[in-house]
Amino acid sequence: MKVLIVGSGGREHAIAMSVAKSSKVDKIYCAPGNAGIGQIAECVPIGAMEFDKLATFAKETAIDLTIIGMDDPLVGGVVDAFEAEGLRVFGPNKAAAILEGSKAFSKDLMKKYNIPTAAYENFDNPEAALAYLETAKMPIVLKADGLALGKGVLICNTLEEAKAGVQEIMMDKKFGSAGNQMVVEEFMTGREVSVLSYVDGKTIKIMSSAQDHKRAKDGDQGLNTGGMGTFSPSPFYTKEVDDFCQKYIFQPTVDAMAAEGRPFKGIIFFGLMITEDGPKVLEYNARFGDPEAQVVLPRMKNDIIEVMEACIDGTLDQIDLQFEDNAAVCVVLASDGYPVSYQKGFEIKGLENFEDKDGYYCFHAGSKLNDEGKIVTNGGRVLGITAKGADLKEARANAYKATEWIDFENKYMRHDIGKAIDEA
Repeated sequence: MKVLIVGSGGREHAIAMSVAKSSKVDKIYCAPGNAGIGQIAECVPIGAMEFDKLATFAKETAIDLTIIGMDDPLVGGVVDAFEAEGLRVFGPNKAAAILEGSKAFSKDLMKKYNIPTAAYENFDNPEAALAYLETAKMPIVLKADGLALGKGVLICNTLEEAKAGVQEIMMDKKFGSAGNQMVVEEFMTGREVSVLSYVDGKTIKIMSSAQDHKRAKDGDQGLNTGGMGTFSPSPFYTKEVDDFCQKYIFQPTVDAMAAEGRPFKGIIFFGLMITEDGPKVLEYNARFGDPEAQVVLPRMKNDIIEVMEACIDGTLDQIDLQFEDNAAVCVVLASDGYPVSYQKGFEIKGLENFEDKDGYYCFHAGSKLNDEGKIVTNGGRVLGITAKGADLKEARANAYKATEWIDFENKYMRHDIGKAIDEA
């Protein structure tokens, strides 16, 4: 079969690598893709938000399955556009993707269906938000309602910081229209854990847990980024936590979406906080995490195409989802200065070191082929260096060893990805 993947980052490279392993697939396309994806798929110069062009390409090329990797097109309704043309596509439709597209919607859904989450209030008026903050307990969390590249969350320790945050999100519109509405949420403490799942509208199958590192600098200092690294599984996601989440969070979320007339088919990413009062939902995403996909998918034993088709067909209950009994760590190699300002266009050297190395992966996030045929940096997050190991400590050591195989000017990374595992 022919498969089209929509997206251009490390997540889509990880998806492409899994798709390439499927015995069902003989041709992969990616729109728009990147230099790394281009080594296993044919990259097509169509943007992820060009729905008509994507659907036309899928029809003309006789694509059997399209996989949507990114949040923007899902929230924008790309699945609806494909389904209107009779095309087979993996991902939630627009009505279901609102689970990620609007934090206000998801918080209201959790409140209505008693799914554990932080206490909150929604605001569409900055003056009302400012008045509320005058009596609120600090620290407090401000969240832009819409999509903001994973950066629309501000943790404010003082009233002054919170007021400045309202100014930034709702008045200065730092995150664009995502800040038209804002969620003000109680600050929770505990361990953060990411749990990805496959969903077919009624059945949910949980993937291996992971843990992301969002801050730009070591010690969780610096600005929020799209993610500087991750590891899987999380030692903090215990059997007791899983039992609780299965009963009170995972299935109830799927059932709630169905009850709202928004049956969800695709990937639900649960961002959890393991608090003293038990696990609570921080956020939902409607697609694979990036870089969580880079540590979860390499450990999945199943044929990804079989699982995705079961989600589309409503037969996920027949899939025995299995993961390797090992661990993986991903360290992001970024351009120094990310996420604010950085230079790009530098040649990436050492990529050949990953060829035929079992258990080591180099996922491209921001790379491209230049006019001279060289692979150069083309973004803030450039590569996701992933390695597997018998346990997390071995995987971490392997991943950091592999970061030394790559070199480019202004290469930057955190040196403490997965360090929490030493404390588990």
